Amino acid sequence: MFLRCTNRKKNGKEHRYWSIVENRRASDNRVVQRHVLYLGEINDSQAHAWRKTIEVFEDGSASPKTMALFPEDREIDDEQVVQIRLKDVELRRPRQWGACWLACKLYEQLGFDEFWARRLLPSRKGTRWDLIAQALCCYRFIDPGSEWRLHRTWFETSAMGDLLGAGFELTEIHKLYECLDRLIEHKQALFDHLTTRWKDLFNAAFDVLLYDLTSTYFESDRAFPEDDKRKHGYSRDKWFDCVQVVVALIVTPERFPLAYEVMAGNTADNATLRDFLEKIEKQYGKAERIWIMDRGIPTEEVLQEMRTSYPPVFYLVGTPKGRLSRCEKALTDLPWHKVRDGVEVKLLPQDNETYILAQSRDRIYKERSMRRRQLKRLWKRLHELEESHAGTNCCLNWGRRNSSRPRRGGSSRSTSLKRADLSGSPCARTSCGSPGAGRGAICSERTLSAETRLRCGSSTPS
Repeated sequence: MFLRCTNRKKNGKEHRYWSIVENRRASDNRVVQRHVLYLGEINDSQAHAWRKTIEVFEDGSASPKTMALFPEDREIDDEQVVQIRLKDVELRRPRQWGACWLACKLYEQLGFDEFWARRLLPSRKGTRWDLIAQALCCYRFIDPGSEWRLHRTWFETSAMGDLLGAGFELTEIHKLYECLDRLIEHKQALFDHLTTRWKDLFNAAFDVLLYDLTSTYFESDRAFPEDDKRKHGYSRDKWFDCVQVVVALIVTPERFPLAYEVMAGNTADNATLRDFLEKIEKQYGKAERIWIMDRGIPTEEVLQEMRTSYPPVFYLVGTPKGRLSRCEKALTDLPWHKVRDGVEVKLLPQDNETYILAQSRDRIYKERSMRRRQLKRLWKRLHELEESHAGTNCCLNWGRRNSSRPRRGGSSRSTSLKRADLSGSPCARTSCGSPGAGRGAICSERTLSAETRLRCGSSTPS
């Protein structure tokens, strides 16, 4: 175990970062380094103290000797015998076995061991890239986390080394990242292999496809090259000041992934579908497939191309909000058709498409409960504000300059809050307010009613 120093330049200044590293003997008698503790920037006296601590820790142990072990309740005179206390016996370095064994069996069932053995050949130094890929896959399957966590803690607490017949050399941090770069070269062949295995094992069909996009952001300030995919764009995580990348994924209803793509962070959702249609047709051939996606993904032009293609490509997509008003009267006059208990639909054929209006009793109860919980939190908070100002003449002061100006309803802006019966409140049902409530209550009801219209406006009254 020793101290390792890394020099880095930041803002024109050189910084020295220290870490505690230990040497580990690999299965092929090579020595690899394991990161034990990150110390950061330390001065010379701190570095000397750490070196002294490490020397005492390593050199303070006596040389090992082979000795016989007997319980402490037996009296033995032999000097080469050590007595032990059975009650103080501890289990050291326990490792997870069952989950690792199961993950390796599933890995073999999918044929990944043979697939990667043909493509990830050992290096000249004996690096088994196929075993590193297996360790990464099993780690993500059992306990997903970062490669750094796999290197620091997870591998030591698992039985992957015992099952793979290898040592700590599988989790050298730089090799973990390099292995990921090697996997991307075989991306298309990997999906071809997976679809074949899914057909053989599960008789999977690829007639219904679910398509969606997500994004992941990076907290970084440095400049990136022009061709870098990390860009500023619409952030689903509400981190608009961070760069991001967009990830598109296609899966089957059984959750088998068929394709994915990492795109630039400023990619618009409605600019991705056409390329994926071509990719799926090229990989799996033309067929009468059904695509299910959000309303913001396809454009009218792409939908027209899907309807006129041969064979036609069907789709199920959310209706834009601007078009709901045009279909409202026609849908109101149609009868409900029962699909199953608690679910009813209305069908409106129009312009080579069929509009489907669905209502779910369980969904109604769920959203109604969500609105009531939100309203309870709002009223609770308003009541806390009222109690906190109980010793003053006003509960909520909306500004001295306008305190004498009458508001709607004739009362002044300096007003106290009024309690409301939650079970009979119009706001709990989706309406926008009682005329006698205070200003703070009206603001809360407006916020809640906007959420109500967003969730329930086109489906069913709650």
